[in-house]
Amino acid sequence: MLGGFKCSKISLIALNIFYITVGITLIALGAHWMTSNRVTSLPVIGGVVACGVFLLLVAIGGIYATLKQHQVFLFFYMVILFCLFIVQFSVACACLSVSKETQEGIANQGWATLDYSLKGSVQQTYHCCGFSKDRSDLIFLNQTTEPNRAHPSCEKIETCSNCGAINEGTNSTTSCTCPPCLLQVESVIGQAFRTTGGVSLFFSFTEFIGIWLTVRYRNQRNPHMNGNPSAFL
Repeated sequence: MLGGFKCSKISLIALNIFYITVGITLIALGAHWMTSNRVTSLPVIGGVVACGVFLLLVAIGGIYATLKQHQVFLFFYMVILFCLFIVQFSVACACLSVSKETQEGIANQGWATLDYSLKGSVQQTYHCCGFSKDRSDLIFLNQTTEPNRAHPSCEKIETCSNCGAINEGTNSTTSCTCPPCLLQVESVIGQAFRTTGGVSLFFSFTEFIGIWLTVRYRNQRNPHMNGNPSAFL
């Protein structure tokens, strides 16, 4: 009995220390991105930091509840882990099963919301011009006419030729030798979905283990507090 109680207690503490490490890492990443130019979307950074803070608070509460064997705190900790398990397992299944057509649709929506200058950075990084496979966005180079589909000129990209500014309304886009950015980032998008799904699946199973350990720990009597009736529910 003593070994079982200690094993459950140490396992729960170790699991929550792992969550604290992950939470601090997420917060540090958010702070790093905030001071760099790699990520310009404040909602993305805020979401990462918020996830880190939430995970940190949950882990600290879990350690406190474990050390005190507080039945009420352990119960709420178990409920929170169960909710996180449902959400992350659903996200994992969705990311791992998303089709290529859905990925392309999401990528197109993301491209439409990108800042004009950031589109230029993507083109420079991946040596591509425009985004659509059908080149339909190459004719919309004027920010004032089609701001969502407009993109910077590709003249400065060394590997591209004949991809300069095309007069509005001109459909002669076949001379551009640069591939569209969608073709260049397809593998990156697919890898991102697979990585997100794999990480979410891994965390969902750690949360399931945490739920099982919490249930087991709540129903074990502390062998050092046999005389205290409140030490066991």
